[in-house]
Amino acid sequence: MPAWAENLRHLAVTLFLGFSLAGSAGAQTSDLVSNNALRVCADPANYPMSAKDETGFENKLAELVGAKLELPVQYTWYPMATGFIRNTLRAKQCDVVMGYAQGHELVLNTNHYFTSVYTLIVPKDSDLAAVQSLADPALEGQRIGIIAGTPPAAHLARHGLIGKSKGYNLVVDRRHESPAIDMLNDLGSGEIDAAVLWGPLGGPLVKTEYADFKVIPLIKEELPPRLFYRITMGVRIGEKVWQRKLNSLIRRNQDEINALLADAGVPLVTDLGTEVMEISN
Repeated sequence: MPAWAENLRHLAVTLFLGFSLAGSAGAQTSDLVSNNALRVCADPANYPMSAKDETGFENKLAELVGAKLELPVQYTWYPMATGFIRNTLRAKQCDVVMGYAQGHELVLNTNHYFTSVYTLIVPKDSDLAAVQSLADPALEGQRIGIIAGTPPAAHLARHGLIGKSKGYNLVVDRRHESPAIDMLNDLGSGEIDAAVLWGPLGGPLVKTEYADFKVIPLIKEELPPRLFYRITMGVRIGEKVWQRKLNSLIRRNQDEINALLADAGVPLVTDLGTEVMEISN
């Protein structure tokens, strides 16, 4: 066989194998995502985000996504703590986590579907109701509740507020302990004077259970660390087709998603965290 013919044969075989392997890899990735249900990984006791009785706003978002995909929602429940992604998404027990911070290396993030911010929560009739920033001198000498290890703790320390603060555990099994609810109960009893909570936790809890409290989005902080975060859906690393499908769904239904979150009481802010968004329901 002439050399040119032999080279052509090798080229043809290489191309055939390349296309075959690519097609196989693509099919394998697609096969991991269920076509029969929207399989969601979620914490069973992370209300107001997710709950086993499906009353959380992430549960309602899952129902919305399932309806748009014309698929029933199916849950794998697991505490949102160490091993959550390993034992759910990576173990192929489910195909999506409804709420995951943008840029996290354990998952492939979709485009973000909302941005929220940490909040200061105080009684409406408190002298602190006019506070807009953790730098406000009115907070000096006050006992402030804070989830240990969260970004606002650095701001409290900078402003000399950490000494009198009361810390609450960050990593817990929420089936047995609920730091956010404990903090708000302490605020109601006078154990603390103010609470600093992640908006998607504090906002909905105040709306449904603590009507005498005021939620103040902390959008005035000028020094790091930042207090606003963009929230995405998380899928398995490498599943680009599924990611793009969800990106398209988010883009086409953003107004409906915004309305759902606003109705739940989630404080929504602009992408750069500088302004609170007003959403009409």
